[in-house]
This record gives sequence, C-alpha cells and structure tokens, in this order.
Amino acid sequence: MNAPPVRYADSGGVEIAYQVLGEGPPDIIWLGGALTHLELLWEHPAYRRFCEQLASFSRLILFDKRGMGLSERTRVGTLDDRMDDARAVLEAVGSEHAVLLGVSEGGPMSMVFAATYPERVQALLLVGAEVKEATTDDWPWGEATPEEFEVWMAELPERWGEGLAASYFLPGDPNPERTQEWFGRLQMMSATPGDAIAFMRMAFDIDARDVVSAVHVPTLVLHRVGDNVCHIENGRFLAREIPGAKYVELPGDVHLPWAGDPTDILDEIREFVTGVREAHEPDRVLATVLFTDIVGSTERATQLGDRRWRELLDEHHAAIRRQLERFRGKEIDTAGDGFLASFDGPARAIRCAEAAVESVRGLGLDIRAGVHTGECELHDGKLAGIAVHIGARVAGQAGPGEVLVSSTVRDLVAGSGLEFEDRGSASLKGVPGEWRLYAVSADGS
Repeated sequence: MNAPPVRYADSGGVEIAYQVLGEGPPDIIWLGGALTHLELLWEHPAYRRFCEQLASFSRLILFDKRGMGLSERTRVGTLDDRMDDARAVLEAVGSEHAVLLGVSEGGPMSMVFAATYPERVQALLLVGAEVKEATTDDWPWGEATPEEFEVWMAELPERWGEGLAASYFLPGDPNPERTQEWFGRLQMMSATPGDAIAFMRMAFDIDARDVVSAVHVPTLVLHRVGDNVCHIENGRFLAREIPGAKYVELPGDVHLPWAGDPTDILDEIREFVTGVREAHEPDRVLATVLFTDIVGSTERATQLGDRRWRELLDEHHAAIRRQLERFRGKEIDTAGDGFLASFDGPARAIRCAEAAVESVRGLGLDIRAGVHTGECELHDGKLAGIAVHIGARVAGQAGPGEVLVSSTVRDLVAGSGLEFEDRGSASLKGVPGEWRLYAVSADGS
C-alpha cells in the first residue's frame, strides 16, 4: 500500500504534517515517542503493517511533532504546544471525539490531553507509556539518572545518524544491518542533533505522576513485562493511579508497539476500542488555575478614596483581561481585586501571569500570582475542588510582583525556557502535607 498523502494543519501559525489512513469510526490519533518522520516510518514494513491493521477498524491519524520530520522546523514544543498541535490536526480532519494512542514519550502528553479535554476523548490507550524518565530516589524505574543522561547528551552529536540505537529499540530484527541504516536516516531526517537534545531534555524533565489520577476517560494500559526502554513499573503505576483503567501485562521485551509480533497489542486495542460506550458528560477535568490579587489594596484604597480606587480597579481589571485573552485564559471569577482564571496548559498560565504583573505595574500597582495544575470539579462553568484551594494558597505565599508555582506546574513545563528559584517547602492552610514552591525567575522570562 502506498503511503497516505501528507497534509498540513495550522497550529497557531506552525504547520503540522499529518496523514489519515482508514475510514472509521472510531478515530485514533497516534501520539508517538521520540522520533517522527511520516514518510521514513512508512518505509519500515513492520510499522506499515501495524498502521494498516489499526486502520482496518478505525480512521488512523498520524502526525509529526512540531520541529520534527515533515512538520515545520521550529523550536521544541512544550506540552501546551503539543496539545495545541494534536487539536489542530483533529480539527483539520473534522474529528470531534477521538481515541488517543499514547506511546512511550507520547504517554504524558496524551494523559494531560485526556484529563484536560475529556469531552474530546473517546478513550485513552497507553502502550509502553512513560511516567517519568529520570531515575531518582522516589522513582527508581526511570531510564537514566541525571548524571547518566548528561553523559548520553554529551555523546549524542558524534553518534547522531549512525543508527546505533536500532538494536535497542528493535531487538531481534531479522535485517539488523539494513535496519541500522534505516534508523540512522530516521535520526537525521527527524531532527538535527541540537533539536534532538532539546527535545530529549524536555522529555527527561517531565514528571506526570501528579496528574494521572485526573484522567477520567476509559483507559487501557498495555505494557510488556520485559520492556527494555520503559520499565514495567511505569505501566503498573498508571494502572493503579488512573481510575477504572484496564491493565494488561504482555510478554516480551520490545518497547515499540509495532516491532516484533504486535498481534497481542492489536487484539487488545481492537477489543477495547470497538466495545467502548459513549462517554458521559465530564464533571471533572485537569486544569491549570491562576490566582492574582493586588498587594496592599486596602492601603491604596484608603489613600485614593472610593471613586479613584474604583477607577483604578477598572483599569486593573481591563489590563488583566487583555492578558487572559492574549494567552487564552478563561476568567472564572473576579472577587474584589483578585482574579481566578483557568488555562489548558501550565506554560501559558505562567506567561500570562508574568505579563499581568508587568501590565499593572504601569498603573502603579503590584500584584502577586499563584499557579497550580490539578484535577478540578466542574459546576455550571465554575471550577471547584482541592486544586483550586491549592492555587489560592500558592498565590497567598507570593511576594509583590512575584509569580509562584507548585512543583506540579514546574514538572510540566519542561522545555518551555522558563526558569525557577526554589522557595522551599510550605504548609498551605487547609491543604494536607508540605508543598514545594518555586518562583518564576525573571532570567527565564
């Protein structure tokens, strides 16, 4: 079968290359791992057969990440950007309700997407999906320690394009020499060494542990017991933490779902997807909340008098709303001199907070801001729940002109260029446990 034609979707001015195979329903969008190049991947017989078999019971949607393959060569995207890209592709093909296939490094993005837009997701399939790449004391199942990772990154430019990792990702391949040559071309055509390093650094810094419990769509977790790239405990963690997830451990050690004999993976996916019921109206979503309030508002109101203070508040509100519109934030509530807004991505929320701080400074006002990402309850368009309380308490810890974020937010904005200063642990009133807080550094703005 010839490769499906490559088309392009506009994602905020960035051109994203995509292909469509099969007719469906359902729609399955593949959110893949590290390297993507639509045409070169199609050259591999095993990949091509796997796609054709998926497309036999679905409309399969494939796309290259921004900055890779046939998509526009721009900076490495954050999770926010990559969710935008997936939505742009879905909109380009007219898909309103899709199954997400999150593979390997594509797992965290697919989980955040499913938790943020449950109304757009029919089901979530996680195959060899990562939770956290870094091996740390509290996560011994990563791919490498930070020290080992830095050694790999230092060696990568010299090895890029040689395809030496082919035997690692495709063990037991019947044509190892030809496969190594193909894998080397995949490396070269997917990204430059510098772009590959930037992408791998972003992926290495992501930690999805705090958000997986916010996934409330039908979920199937598939993981091979001996997966030689992503440890089996990643799959077991997802099975425990995602409410109602179906978990199947499969034999074998191959990481890529299309390598080796993928019959068991295809059988599980077919049964799960074709038997899924219509999703109910979601009442819980993953959201990033931003709280702002004016520092010293009582004193300023006393100094200015009621009329002038009211006028200044109106100017403040207009300035904040301009930034919310600019960064696609949704105003949830305005009480006195404070705002509560929600965002579908944490990096955008931080950028909005920084811009808001600067915009009201010209009015002679200082605001503080707090950002947190967590599972929220939906009530008539309003947000409620513990995540909202945490966001408010984080904001309360911020100083004048400061944007303070929770560790959850810090872990999700890898690759954004944002830098943070550790503010240590804090007890947040009414919220259990200690919370690690970080101030957004002006150097990273």
